[in-house]
Amino acid sequence: MSTGDGVSSNGHEPSVHDVVVVGAGFAGMYALYTLRGLGFDAVVVERADDVGGTWYWNRYPGARCDVESMQYSYSFDPELEQEWEWSERYSGQPEILRYANHVADRYDLRRDIHFETTVQRVDWDEDACRWVLQTDRGTYRARFVVMATGCLSTTNVPRFDGAETFAGPTFHTGNWPHEGVDFSGLSVGVIGTGSSAVQAIPVIAAECRELTVFQRTPNYTVPARNQPLDPDEQAHWKQNYRELRAEMFAQRAAMVQRLPDIEDAAKDLGEQEFNERMEERWEVGGFTFYRAFGDVVLDAESNERVAQFVRDKIGEVVDDPEMAAKLTPHNTIACKRPCLDTNYYETFNQPHVHLVDVSATPIERISPAGVVVDGTEYPVDAIVYATGFDAMTGTLLRMNITGRGGVRLADHWDAGPRTYLGLGVAGFPNMFTVSGPGSPSVLSNMIPSIEQHVDWIARCLVDLRERSTTTIEAEPDAEAYWVDHVNAVADLTLYPTCNSWYLGANIPGKTRVFMPLPGFPPYVEICEDVASDNYRGFALA
Repeated sequence: MSTGDGVSSNGHEPSVHDVVVVGAGFAGMYALYTLRGLGFDAVVVERADDVGGTWYWNRYPGARCDVESMQYSYSFDPELEQEWEWSERYSGQPEILRYANHVADRYDLRRDIHFETTVQRVDWDEDACRWVLQTDRGTYRARFVVMATGCLSTTNVPRFDGAETFAGPTFHTGNWPHEGVDFSGLSVGVIGTGSSAVQAIPVIAAECRELTVFQRTPNYTVPARNQPLDPDEQAHWKQNYRELRAEMFAQRAAMVQRLPDIEDAAKDLGEQEFNERMEERWEVGGFTFYRAFGDVVLDAESNERVAQFVRDKIGEVVDDPEMAAKLTPHNTIACKRPCLDTNYYETFNQPHVHLVDVSATPIERISPAGVVVDGTEYPVDAIVYATGFDAMTGTLLRMNITGRGGVRLADHWDAGPRTYLGLGVAGFPNMFTVSGPGSPSVLSNMIPSIEQHVDWIARCLVDLRERSTTTIEAEPDAEAYWVDHVNAVADLTLYPTCNSWYLGANIPGKTRVFMPLPGFPPYVEICEDVASDNYRGFALA
């Protein structure tokens, strides 16, 4: 912590700035670029040794974006759009990380990014109206803090008895070794069947001697149909980027689909027309599958019909009926993060791939030799935890943030995360969250969401500077209203019907509150209206 005379605990003077941005992923890089261009003294602190955020850490086999490459990219600079060439319909982690590095190089961002710097405490100094950030490299003081920490940046590692006794190596998909892992000749256990597992399992299976997957909840996944990006398609996007970007921003998830959204009801179609539409979208692949009807996440009957189509596909793809039954989900489809795959279900037809159902009889413990379930030990040489993240709030809460009166953010969020617009928190002046709880974030294409958030924050800081305003802070009533609004919108859908990480249900003891807001365009309109109405719901001092 900083001492009373303003000297850092390591004996050095604090680093003083207008803005400190926490995180050097796509949000942090764009925030730095934007704020620097507006004349603010801004720096970024980042715990990794380079840029990329989630794409820096998530290097597991098969890691790939589920938003198409031409849309998962920055829109702020037409020259950047034209010069970068994507190679696949869905870019893999190495290519996305190269893109992030290209952006950092092109705009000379690294000179204002302090790498290998972990934030340990963040405290509001009420007398000075400044934030004090204590890191393992020293102290920072800033008028504003922008938390660009990402929605999926704190890994969730379940606490299994005996885990520390396992004799072999263990890995988490969200914190993969940068030098890679060679599974050749090994027996591998993968715990989890969520998004990262769906991508990793086919790739690991192709390399290892034997693969055992421990599945608590079977997952719906549809084919991605990834392939090399057609040069003509890339040229079409580059020639029409402005119109296509505008179309993206008008879509509920900020993505343009390969087939048009159809707004009729799945339950109303005849059998032949329903199956023809579903088959077409299954073959095209990607999220366009879920845009075949307007009520997939709104109406239980329609949802069940679409879910049954996927269940039938699993039965067609998986040869062993018993294996197919284990892999078949029976919950609501799309209420968890929808998965896109390349040969996921097909992988379980291979004789060296095994599936252990741990829903009724959970993993008992980890032994030195493997994983024990219901008294049976499954020997493995290596364990991969594909167990996800403490989503949206985990990283923020681990930074020990205190606001006015020394109130801890962890206490303010004890009953679930509370924000206004996903941008500000009552009692925490001059602190902004990018893609925070209460914003569309993970229910949308993240880069357009990031750009919208950063642009709003930048406009706000310019307005405050021009008005000589010292602080901006979400009002408690506005925050309470927004929490109710997000819940009301979510309750119109089927999203809350699943125990998903959208609710924090994957973290033991975490309060279950639906965190993201469905619907990108209405959210953008509300944000613009709030800013134009003298930042309605925020207290300016």
